[in-house]
Formats: sequence, structure tokens, C-alpha cells
Amino acid sequence: MQNKSNTSIDDKAATKGIWKVIGASSLGTLIEWYDFFIFGSLSIVIATKFFPPGNPTAAFLSTLATFAAGFVVRPFGALFFGRLGDLIGRKYTFMVTLMLMGGATFLIGCIPNYETIGYWAPILVLVLRLLQGLALGGEYGGAATYVAEHSPKGQRGYWTSWIQTTATFGLFISLLVILLTRVALSEDQFDAWGWRIPFLISILMVYVSYMIRKNMDESPEFKKAKAEGKTSKNPLRESFANKYNLKFVLLALFGAAMGQGVVWYTGQFYSMSFMKTVMLLESDQADITLGIALLFGTPFFVVFGSLSDKIGRKWVMLTGMALAVFTYRPIYEAMYQISNINNKKELLHLRQEQHNRSDMGETKEDVDMLTQIFTDKTRLITSTATYLDLTGSPIMEHGKIKTTVKKQVHIEGINQLKLVFLIFIQIIYITLVYGPIAAFLSEIFPVKIRYTSMSLPYHIGNGVFGGLLPAVSTYLATTANSAGNPSFYLAGLWYPIIISAVCFTIGSLYISKSMIAKNQ
Repeated sequence: MQNKSNTSIDDKAATKGIWKVIGASSLGTLIEWYDFFIFGSLSIVIATKFFPPGNPTAAFLSTLATFAAGFVVRPFGALFFGRLGDLIGRKYTFMVTLMLMGGATFLIGCIPNYETIGYWAPILVLVLRLLQGLALGGEYGGAATYVAEHSPKGQRGYWTSWIQTTATFGLFISLLVILLTRVALSEDQFDAWGWRIPFLISILMVYVSYMIRKNMDESPEFKKAKAEGKTSKNPLRESFANKYNLKFVLLALFGAAMGQGVVWYTGQFYSMSFMKTVMLLESDQADITLGIALLFGTPFFVVFGSLSDKIGRKWVMLTGMALAVFTYRPIYEAMYQISNINNKKELLHLRQEQHNRSDMGETKEDVDMLTQIFTDKTRLITSTATYLDLTGSPIMEHGKIKTTVKKQVHIEGINQLKLVFLIFIQIIYITLVYGPIAAFLSEIFPVKIRYTSMSLPYHIGNGVFGGLLPAVSTYLATTANSAGNPSFYLAGLWYPIIISAVCFTIGSLYISKSMIAKNQ
């Protein structure tokens, strides 16, 4: 009886200890993801602040390219901080990445607009975005390795899946902070300076996380390896110059992380961009729609992480990729039709027209606003602004009267529920591919080079293949639209579909249980 009692106490103590590890690791990682996603969530606003005016499409594409640059540089952060983590330990390395990320995010909120400092604005934003990417490249591998090395064997999928929720919660919180800031301020205030608030408050969250992390202990597996003199003296060489280990790095990238990356970013970033720029949904409604889907979908990270402990990581992840390949186009076709007014009947007696003139200093602006309401309660507001000089005459640009047209759609009832469900399905795909991947990557590499070896394929898969998705898919859709393709809005999906199909093929053929067994 005494032995059973002692065992029960030990189990409770061990469980309590792992929850402390997860809490401290997850909070810091969540904040880093929040910092990273704020830029993407505010990309439409940032395009008007830090880039030359006059061509909104070019400015938006430039913003997406800058956003992507933070992803592309992540593998370099993985190499630098991964090496550091295998040399000096997991704890101190991801404390450095936390401070670097927080500082860069805070400073983005301090940069003056393009109108004030000219081309220094986009240059400074790019530099800070690169620092964010370097920091995130070192953070995730450290946190995932740290939790995996505290987890009981046979339960790594479950415990590391809690770390996987932090990326989605980071995006969710970034959307929530932006939404609350919009609600608290007028539209003019948010556009003038309020958009900086989500960047600036991150410094407070980083400070809280730092105070928690500094009291954490080093991972037991790393401490044991260090005490026995079994840590690596040259993690980079042992990870990538060793042909045997390099084979696992490449297989982890092309058989798992590559597909996981594009599925992840399609569901959480491309879907948001699609709602705002293709469906023309009001920004707040798009954010709320994604937020609701994330809230209901996030628990499934733990569900599928735990499932992978029972049936294996491979087919859980590959199922998510296969579903994406075969259903992305039908899903996005259904999304597009929800707001497609060409298939709706207008209630003509509810049509409203308004005319306003505003003084903008050296110029004036005539705004004609047309509000149309349709039988399914969809509302379309079309604002046409004509720019006038001080005499009231139209300003000419390239031989034409300078005007801008802005359309916004608001949906209600069953249409909004249907859209939330279509986004939720994509979140489920994300949880399938992402829930088990931290456990999968940590298990195929030995302790002495684990931080370095798992970080690189993860961050190439997510940073390069996933991070380039918004820019590449937007370019494909824009090109198809210019060519007159009636289904232009689906053209951007070819990128994640092809990458997922290739990854599924490689993973199904070459990933095996023997990869994992060697390092258990």
C-alpha cells in the first residue's frame, strides 16, 4: 500500500511539474507568435503607412513581401539559436529570442510614417521584421524541445501539443487586441495612430514572460547529457555534415514540415486575406469570423496530438494534407459565393445614396456612398471618392479624374454561420498536421543535436514554404484576374495544393517507425 501511495504522489508531482514547464514555455511562445502575427493581421493598414502612396496594390504586395521576409529568415535563426541551444542549453537560448522578438515588435510601433521619413520607413520595417524572423527561428525549436524533454515517453504527442496551441492562440489574441483597439477608438484615430497600440503593448507581455522564464530549470535530458559529457561540440556539423542525420533532416522537411507549413498558413492567413480582399468582407467581421473558428478549433491540437501517441504521428499529419489537397478548391468556391452579389437579389426599395465633401487641407474629397441590401440580408457599401483641388475642380491623374472606389460587404445569419464553418474545417486540417509535429521532430533526432536538427526543417517548411504562401498566392490570383480568368479567386490555391500533394507522397513512402525508435 505504501508503494502505491508513493507512486501516486510521485505521479501527481510529475504532472504538476510538467504543467509548470508547459505554462512557462507556452506563455513565452504565445507572446512571440502574437508579436509575429500582429504584422500580418495589420498588413492592409501597414501598406498605407510605410510604403509609397499612389498604388494600393503595389503597397499591399510590398507589405506581404516584407511579411514573407520575416518567414524566409527564420531558418537562419534556427541555425544560429539551434546551435546555441545545443551548446549552452534550451532555457537561456529561448530567453534571448523572447527579448529580441519583443524589442523588434515594440520598435515597429515607433517607426514614423513614409510621409515623415520617406524610404527609411520601409527599410526600418524590413530590418525589424528580419529580427522578428530570426527570433522566432530560435524560439519554437527551443520551446518544443524543452517540453518534449520534460514529457514522459509515450505521451510526447499530448504534452507537446499544448505548445502547438500557442501559435493559434497568438493569432487569436492579436486579432482580439486589434478588434478591441478598433472598438475603443474612432476609425480616424485608429488609422492615424491607434494601429500602433498592438505593437507597443507587446513589450509589457514580454516582460511578464521573461520574469516567469528566468526561474525555469534546464531540461532534464540536456542536463543529463551535459553531465555525462555527451553534448555536441559542433551541432551544425553533426546535424548537416553527417549524411545519416542529414537524411532525416531532409525527410522531416519534405515529408512533413513542408506540407504542414502551407496547410497552416492557408487556414489562418490566406483565409483572412481572402475574406478581406476577395470576398470584400468588412475587416472587423473577417477578424471575428476567423477568431470564432480558431476558438472552436484550437482544442483539436491536443486531441490529435494525443491521438498520435496511440496510432503514430505519420498518418495523423498526412491525413490533414490529403484533405487539404482534395477540398481546398470546393471550400474557397463556397466562401466566395457567400459574398458574391451577382447571385443575389437586391431589395431596391432599401437602396440608399449619400454624398459628403470633406476638407483634407490642400485638397478636398467628394464621397458618394451607395448602400445596397439583398434578400439574404447581405449589405454592400460602395464608396466612390473624387479628389478636388482648392478651387473645387477635379484633380487629374494620368489623364483621368483621380478617384478611388472602396467596396465592403457585411453578411448575416446563415451566411455568417456557413463562413465560420468553412474556416473551422480549415482549422481542423491545421490541427491534424500541426498537433503531432513537435513530438515527431523531437523524436527523430538525438538529444545532443535535437535543437539544431529539428529547428531547421521546421522553419524552412513554415518560414519558406508557408511564409511565402500569402505573397505567392496573392500574385497567382492577381495574375489570373488580369488575364480575365473567371475563377481567378481560386488560382492562389494551386500553391498549397501542389506543395501538400508532394509532401504527402514523400511522407507516405519514406517516413517509418524505425526513424523514431532509434532516438527513444
